Amino acid sequence: MDAKSAAQERFDSVRDDMLALSHRIHANPELGYEEEKAAAWLSETLDASGFQVETGICDIPTAFVGRAGSGPLHIGICAEYDCLPEIGHACGHNIIAAMGVGAGIAAAKIADEVGLTVSVIGTPAEEGGGGKIQLLERGGFSGMHAAMMVHPAPLDVVEFPIIAASMFDVCYTGKEAHASAFPERGINAADALTVAQTAIGLLRQHIRSSDRIHGIITKGGDAPNVIPAHTRASYMVRAKTIGDLAEIQEKVRRCFEAGALATGATLEIVGDEKPYAEMHHDPDMAATYRRNAEALGRSFPDRGSSLERAAGSTDMGNVSLALPSIHPAIGIDSLPAVNHQPEFTAHCVSPAADKAVIDGSLAMAWTAVDLATDTQIRRRLLSKTA
Repeated sequence: MDAKSAAQERFDSVRDDMLALSHRIHANPELGYEEEKAAAWLSETLDASGFQVETGICDIPTAFVGRAGSGPLHIGICAEYDCLPEIGHACGHNIIAAMGVGAGIAAAKIADEVGLTVSVIGTPAEEGGGGKIQLLERGGFSGMHAAMMVHPAPLDVVEFPIIAASMFDVCYTGKEAHASAFPERGINAADALTVAQTAIGLLRQHIRSSDRIHGIITKGGDAPNVIPAHTRASYMVRAKTIGDLAEIQEKVRRCFEAGALATGATLEIVGDEKPYAEMHHDPDMAATYRRNAEALGRSFPDRGSSLERAAGSTDMGNVSLALPSIHPAIGIDSLPAVNHQPEFTAHCVSPAADKAVIDGSLAMAWTAVDLATDTQIRRRLLSKTA
């Protein structure tokens, strides 16, 4: 039996468990850095499959790593498992988690045979929080030569477009006053936010088509008859690259400063998280994944399709700057529902989602085999470590 057939045979033996794991995580959504159940279930599954598992790595309680094999080429497979507020697993991280563990178990079967070490890395808080960035900085990817993960989407895309992003909170402080009797004695922090949002709206004419600015008001005041003294908003700014991001961030900051200047409120911008970087898909790894996905019956849209232009952001981009990586999308036949919609949440436990767990697991496991057995790619990857 060849290595890929052996990997598939091993996956087939745990396939039902992986589907159950996906559904279980979906039914128990947990926010970033609070994924205690999911992290425990994933760790336990790897441990039962013969992996050496370490939990709470890098001083992050819901991060873990499970390792198998002792070959010289060290491949990391990332598992995400945090959800979105209110709408649960509307980005399909339950599928990502099950695929990551399934791929790891399948690849572990033939790891020593082809010269692999396989690590399944539990990476919390992708939906804001930058779990992978913290893991990178604290040595969680140390010694790995390449990393991969697969993300659910409406359709399959090999090189999913991923742009840089920063997240921050904006806080205005004014002064309360009776809104009818003594409005002149107040400083309206809600007006400051309105001025800033208007300025951002006008700014949109003067930004690159690849830039994005979006946010929500998290506090608008306390009562309609009290001049709001405290308002707060959470915002994201995105650009094609980290370098472009710095420029658009400064323009957006000036819009918020305008709100403070116009009203007399004071402004505080809070956000010590490092920005998410753009994704650099390794071409050899991406081509290898595509061949394996197509061998499983997957098909990919023509380059330049609207879905290939639907850029998102992820801390996997930061991983890709540190070591060769891929982050393809795997389709779950959800249209018209798309990521971050409640309707997409429902699709993430559909038969098509279960098929994605199976295909994504095998495509990644087979890709790991190819990376280990292609002499040229293997040599190149061995020359690079995180």
